[in-house]
Amino acid sequence: MERLLGTLTFVSALGTGLVAGLFFAFSAFVMTALSRLPAEQGIAAMQSINVTVLNPWFNTVFFGSALTSVVLIIVSFFRWGEAGVIYLLAGSLLYLVGSFLVTAVFNVPLNDMLAAVDPASTEGAELWTRYIADWTAWNTVRTVASLAALASFIAAFRMGE
Repeated sequence: MERLLGTLTFVSALGTGLVAGLFFAFSAFVMTALSRLPAEQGIAAMQSINVTVLNPWFNTVFFGSALTSVVLIIVSFFRWGEAGVIYLLAGSLLYLVGSFLVTAVFNVPLNDMLAAVDPASTEGAELWTRYIADWTAWNTVRTVASLAALASFIAAFRMGE
């Protein structure tokens, strides 16, 4: 059981680290680069990204990390008081709330609004300005939460050695 818990913690660290890196890239430079394009081109590029990101690689890491987080939350309650368990719980909650839930509640609806707009329209250009600011702000929340989850999983893994 200890080996399984260690493996699950390690896999969670890898997954949340990959997600944190992806989100970081968007907040650090991708959205800035897209914002420098004419609105029509930026919208079209982001619409394409939002479609192509939904692939088996991304889905496995993003949803898999959510699944391992749920499992680790359950394990945390059964092992409460043991060394490192608070880090398992913290990492899992940080990822589920700060990354997964923020994505579902904020970033996905913004993506859906962008998908529905004609990139060449005035409405599209107006939405694009708001979208860049709002989407990037929430993406930065996801970045920080995923990075904090990664740190928590590393701490839990280290304490379990």
